[in-house]
Amino acid sequence: MIDNIDYLTQFFVGLFEGDGSIQVNHWRSKSMQFRLIIKLKNLPANYNMLIRIAKAVGGTVRHTDKDKFVIWVVNDRSEVERIIKIFDKYPLLTARKICQLRFLKKCLGNSDIDEYFATRDNRYAEADAIMESKPYLPVAGSSYFCAWVAGFVEAEGCFSVRKSGVRSFSVSQKNEPFLMEEIKSLFNSQNSVRKTKGDVYIFEIYKFDTLMEIALFLEKNPLIGEKRESYIRFFNK
Repeated sequence: MIDNIDYLTQFFVGLFEGDGSIQVNHWRSKSMQFRLIIKLKNLPANYNMLIRIAKAVGGTVRHTDKDKFVIWVVNDRSEVERIIKIFDKYPLLTARKICQLRFLKKCLGNSDIDEYFATRDNRYAEADAIMESKPYLPVAGSSYFCAWVAGFVEAEGCFSVRKSGVRSFSVSQKNEPFLMEEIKSLFNSQNSVRKTKGDVYIFEIYKFDTLMEIALFLEKNPLIGEKRESYIRFFNK
């Protein structure tokens, strides 16, 4: 599965939603620059994962910040335009990333630097409306959504074992309560989605039967990076 191009591409979209960024910057207030980036802690498993993704979708992988991080990055405009076509086939599902993509496409279509400065601070204006429209519903339950969730768990999931031996799994995201509910239902969890500090929504699972549901899900839709190693330690596989 982890060498399947379709799976890697769908997984990439979920990972990108959690740890990626779509950037539109300017050069000396004269022209616009476009960038796609995923930035992760520099661990061998993360590096190898990004290399796999780069082979599947394109982009460059390199170390940065004195080797503290590893990044997947695309800076070339034509390459950015090619890669964002992936999001037409496998859509972004979080409001923030959808807003980033819309702003990027707007700027790609209109290179006026004054228009860029006039609109960049409002690029998230439609975020609440997008979130409430539940953009994930057309793909919920599909093989794409499952691969997307695996990528999103790679970015935003957490496997914890407390000193007491109690095990838990959690997923969190800022400003996405409905999406968290949909992911929770995918795992057949009855736990509530909680709102925490900073408008972060989280659901946490302790129940053994539900943890086994998650293990089964992740065997069918595998993690690829460092989170895979965390998963293996968590389930003592």
